[in-house]
Amino acid sequence: MEREHFSRQFDNELNQIREKLLEMGGKVEVMIANAMKSLVERDTELAERTIAFDHEINTLEMVIDEKCLEVLARRQPAARDLRFITLALKIVTDLERIGDQCANICKRARELNQEPALKPYIDLPRMAQAASDMVKEALDAFVRGDDALAIKVCQDDQCVDELNEQIQRELLTFMMGDPKCISRAMKIIQVSKGLERIADHATNIAEMVIFMIKGKDIRHTIA
Repeated sequence: MEREHFSRQFDNELNQIREKLLEMGGKVEVMIANAMKSLVERDTELAERTIAFDHEINTLEMVIDEKCLEVLARRQPAARDLRFITLALKIVTDLERIGDQCANICKRARELNQEPALKPYIDLPRMAQAASDMVKEALDAFVRGDDALAIKVCQDDQCVDELNEQIQRELLTFMMGDPKCISRAMKIIQVSKGLERIADHATNIAEMVIFMIKGKDIRHTIA
């Protein structure tokens, strides 16, 4: 009976970590959407609110880290449970960095909103949506233990990389044609690179999910 009680408590603690990770992931997805909305709709107030919101992501990172370390110390988990907790510790780091990237995008949006628009934002919203979908699917793969979905996330990173390259080529053409637009173009390039990094963090999470499920490190092996 005591062993069963211990097991139930341990399961509850793992579920709490899982739920907090999903909460953090959901808030990061909102940040990605709001960061892009603040740029496309030239909403500087939303940019400011999103920058301030990053504090909530940082707080959740500390809460989850503390819970994971507490479970490691008290339960001394082994095998799959140990992989789950160590993965959770790594996932929160990637999610926190995604929050930082969103805040940085908002800072560039705040600056760009002060100037005339260089060009319509068409590919950046597509890139942001693709990166956000990757974050969501990486976390879904983690919760469901779905290695096929995790592999899909790793493969989807190529689409975001291609959009980033396309945006940079277009902006280089703008800068060569009119040196006066260099400052604005460079800020847009920073936004694009920020979105690419968000997709890279989602890929990191997906690769770690595959490791949790299969015990196999597939970093640098997905085509």
